[in-house]
Amino acid sequence: MRKPSPTLTPSELELMKLVWSRGQATVRDLYEALREERRVAYTTVMTMMNVLEKKGHLRKKAAGRSFVYRPTRPQRQVIGGMVREFVERVFGGSAEPLLVHLVEERLSPEELDALAKRIREKR
Repeated sequence: MRKPSPTLTPSELELMKLVWSRGQATVRDLYEALREERRVAYTTVMTMMNVLEKKGHLRKKAAGRSFVYRPTRPQRQVIGGMVREFVERVFGGSAEPLLVHLVEERLSPEELDALAKRIREKR
């Protein structure tokens, strides 16, 4: 069996960010948090949580009449896997073209200063 991709869909990532920020959550917790931003069905959230569990991103434990979901891996590890997969897929494994794009197109002067400082510290 093939190892599942570390990349999450945008909706899955949105849910995972909510769970990571809370440490744990029920379907109701996430449903209510999402409803503050947009219309979403409770059953949609429940289905997505079950999908994330089947994919191995969440683990659930019974708590009364509901389940409490916890992430199986830290956010930094999951995001790192997604970035590595993106760099491999889009740039053939080389991060340099991505960095050049960010430096030339996306980073503010303040962000460039902070990046330069981190590079100096890393050396």
